[in-house]
Amino acid sequence: MMMTMMMTMIMMVMMMMLMMLLLLMMMMLVLLLVVVMVAMVMMMILMTRRRRMMMMMMMMMIMMMTMMMIMIMMMMMLMMMMMMMMMMMMMMMMMMMMMMMMMMMMMMMMMMMMMMMMMMMMMMMMMMMMMMMMMMMTTMMMMMMMMMMMMMMMMMMMMMMMMMMMMMMMMMMMMMMMMMTAFSFYYCIPCVRCGL
Repeated sequence: MMMTMMMTMIMMVMMMMLMMLLLLMMMMLVLLLVVVMVAMVMMMILMTRRRRMMMMMMMMMIMMMTMMMIMIMMMMMLMMMMMMMMMMMMMMMMMMMMMMMMMMMMMMMMMMMMMMMMMMMMMMMMMMMMMMMMMMMTTMMMMMMMMMMMMMMMMMMMMMMMMMMMMMMMMMMMMMMMMMTAFSFYYCIPCVRCGL
């Protein structure tokens, strides 16, 4: 029982580490993309029209590639989150099982006691009943608490996912803006002022 719990914990920590790594990689990718794009725009200023067109294509390709990579990483992170949630569930289930077992044992004990006390007065029995009720109540409370905790965790996870999606959307928007600006470069009318 304890071993399984330990294992789940270790697995969860590992997952966390992996997720951190993925995030780092994503950051690096975005940085790289920005640098490359800036360099390309710089180069495009010194080019003729046809070459500029080709450069556009290249930029598009690079952007698409990086976006794909980031998407894949996002997916992986989502998967990991799911896995972690699953593990949590498993742990909770195990806890529940343990609780149940404990409760059963208690019940058995109580029953035995009662059998023994039967020879004595009814008062004792009543008291035992009361005690049993109390025990039941406490265990139930514990279970309720656990359920609540689980719900909270779920909510948190969902919120995180939402946030990630939002970030993704923002990034997409930024990329689109970059694209637009790049195209305006291409459609610029050659004039004397800036020497394009």
